[in-house]
Amino acid sequence: MNALRTCRLATLGCKVNQYETQYVKEMLEVNGYREARAGEPADVCIVNTCTVTAEADAKGRQLIRRLAHENPGTAIVVMGCFATREPDAVARLPRVAKVITDKQRLAEELREFGVSRVPRGISRFDGHQRAFVKVQDGCLLHCSYCIIPHVRPVLRSRPLEEIVEEVERLVAGGCPEIVLTGIHLGHYGIDLSRGKSKAEWRRLWHLLERLAELPGDFRIRLSSLEAAEARENLVRVLASSPRFCPHLHLCLQSGSDRILKLMKRRYTSVGFLERCRRLRQSLDQPAFTTDVIIGFPGETDADFEATCRVVRDVGFCKVHIFSYSPRAGTRAAAMTDAVPPALVAERRRKLLDLEHELADAYFRTLQGRVLDVLVEGADSRRPGWVRGTSCRYAPVSFEGHAAALLRRRVPVQAVHAVQGGLYGIPALIDGLPILQSPAKAFSLPVNRRLRLPLPMANN
Repeated sequence: MNALRTCRLATLGCKVNQYETQYVKEMLEVNGYREARAGEPADVCIVNTCTVTAEADAKGRQLIRRLAHENPGTAIVVMGCFATREPDAVARLPRVAKVITDKQRLAEELREFGVSRVPRGISRFDGHQRAFVKVQDGCLLHCSYCIIPHVRPVLRSRPLEEIVEEVERLVAGGCPEIVLTGIHLGHYGIDLSRGKSKAEWRRLWHLLERLAELPGDFRIRLSSLEAAEARENLVRVLASSPRFCPHLHLCLQSGSDRILKLMKRRYTSVGFLERCRRLRQSLDQPAFTTDVIIGFPGETDADFEATCRVVRDVGFCKVHIFSYSPRAGTRAAAMTDAVPPALVAERRRKLLDLEHELADAYFRTLQGRVLDVLVEGADSRRPGWVRGTSCRYAPVSFEGHAAALLRRRVPVQAVHAVQGGLYGIPALIDGLPILQSPAKAFSLPVNRRLRLPLPMANN
């Protein structure tokens, strides 16, 4: 039996990375490992890296060096996109014993660390109130700024029934929300359908139809979509069941048609707006969130203002803002006319202000509605209150005991929108009113302005 028995795992980057780390953790556990306690040196450290920006690369290097310092004698195994893109540079970092460049070979690569048994999938999601379920890998689009298709170039979709079994395990373990994720979620099933008749195709909406049939008290959220991929079949399924959260993350990147063309994106601003309009008509008061890149080479003030117009017209309630970061090997890296950092920072501030304005406007439209809120912890700003995320991605705070309500989905009537979220009154839990006096639950003066923390991307 291998002597390496304690492990420590660290993750940078997206929901897919976080899923893969959980899978590796459970793989190590079934082979006799346990997670090292706080302050206890680990025999092996697993680092799952990201390379989407230069900052992500730097964080990966820093994390590896810190783990090497804090875990003397450890063997560090590095996986993820940074490891795939720069394996030689990663291998030279302190205590790195192995660099895994192909996650499809995880079991084989970890064999020297005593791994012989492989779980079918994950059964829980440590450190989170919701579980991310990876349903596909790979991207084929090659947007000019993006390095990910270079490090995850193969489109692979998991078999539908394998995903269903994993979701069943997670729900049986008490998971209240499943977030379906992938490198390009909208391309789920393309590889499974090649060479087959249309009747045998498997696409994302087929998976959703199957998951909607499962027993259990849980909800489903989609992590990210291209707006053009939210077509009739998918929207029909999303609208067919209250199990699906009325929240879509639609990647915009820019509202300027000129910049979109340089980015090699496959839509126009008008087409994006039209798709959002149709989605709003088909779904019940949906929340829209997005990604925007600021400072793409050659971005002018007019280009940035076009982005702001589209963001405003859609009414996004959350905008994940990324400053452009050149990635060697991408088309955009060779472009000239870089935007000065000071101007990028100024545009970021303006877009953040717009985001806060639009978020608060959307939250006001939810006043009076009963929202499905997943409780995530105590509200540090109000003793005796809890906070959570609603099905529509709005942060909600209400009176209750965190220990009793953690990880529970609670129907909450949104009473008042404040800056950054909503205060509410819980309705019924297990068929009984949670408060005898609803008036007691809301005593905050209307003119008091607080900012509630927005849901974190990695929750």
